[in-house]
Amino acid sequence: MEKDKGIMLKKDELEKLRILHMVLDKKINQRAASRMMGISYRQTKRLVKRIKSHGDQSIAHANRGKPSLRTISPALEVQILTLYKTNYGDFGPTLANEKLQELHGIAISTEKLRRILIQHDLWKTHARRDSACHPWRQRKEHEGEMVQIDGSHHRWLEDRLDQEFCLIAFVDDATGNVFGRFYEYEGVFPILDSFQEFVKRYGIPQSVYLDRHSTYKTTRQPSIDEQLVDASPLTQFEMVMKQIGVTVIHARSPQAKGRVERSFQTFQDRLVKETG
Repeated sequence: MEKDKGIMLKKDELEKLRILHMVLDKKINQRAASRMMGISYRQTKRLVKRIKSHGDQSIAHANRGKPSLRTISPALEVQILTLYKTNYGDFGPTLANEKLQELHGIAISTEKLRRILIQHDLWKTHARRDSACHPWRQRKEHEGEMVQIDGSHHRWLEDRLDQEFCLIAFVDDATGNVFGRFYEYEGVFPILDSFQEFVKRYGIPQSVYLDRHSTYKTTRQPSIDEQLVDASPLTQFEMVMKQIGVTVIHARSPQAKGRVERSFQTFQDRLVKETG
């Protein structure tokens, strides 16, 4: 880059300036210049007019050398850090940023807040999982085509009750819509009860995608009667799904149920804090 009246010009800007001076010296016309620069004829006319009026430095971006409007003041940064440490120390940047805007009238981008927190050792970046091990699977096209189901055992009430509950969640693979109910355990009654409530609201899905929990997938060997008809042993849940025509698909790893797993991470971060 080179300087021109205090403004640093980039290499591509210098090349445009050379072509525009050829126009000003009447060595080429503006249409030829627009083709050489790869821009429209109208844009070339504006650049020629700008250089005539304001000189060569006007080829640079108008905000070049000016302070960024996105820069926050040191005082505001101190205020943000104080609020975060005092009220939101266990919040992620996204939720903390929502609270800063909602409750304190501070509007900055989530990415800006994340950088501030990282700079002051209040947040650590998370390493991405190797996508080669668990490749991304495209969503289904239609609502109800497949629903991911899983249970999350967590102290949802924190210290208000010394007990874990199980949130059984249903996530539609196409739309991302979430439905869930809380139970004291993950078993036959909770899954069938929650499935019934899900169906009342959204209808019967074509298939369900869940893990190999004993409620959903039995480990017992086929009985003699089952062997005679070449049938696999089924859990009560699988038998109910078979009767109503729902295909049961068992995931082989938690990563395979990525959408419902990520929902649990969000709920554990947000639901407890929002109701605390």
